[in-house]
Amino acid sequence: MKLILKLLLSAVAVFILAYVLPGVTVDGYITAIIVSVVLALLNLFVKPILVIFTLPITILTLGLFLLIINALIILLAGNLIDGFSVSSIWTAILFSVLLSILQSILYSLLKEDKM
Repeated sequence: MKLILKLLLSAVAVFILAYVLPGVTVDGYITAIIVSVVLALLNLFVKPILVIFTLPITILTLGLFLLIINALIILLAGNLIDGFSVSSIWTAILFSVLLSILQSILYSLLKEDKM
């Protein structure tokens, strides 16, 4: 149940960022949900492989190359999904950073008090 809520909150974040950022377009709510599912799957399967292959440059840049990897994942999702597009790598980097911030804010709403 919590996974479905997180995916829906991610879809809300994608939809908000598509409205705010000029280089990102999402056709509708269903497309935003599909984008959040595809991003979750790409982060689960593709991102670890990319991190392992680019480990030397990631260490050399003190982890900043992970921003490029996140942007590549978003651009890949834009190529896979018809109703979602990102105009450039810089827009994808900004989208990635803002999506992470917005997701952490929205996910904090799901946290339950442990007391």
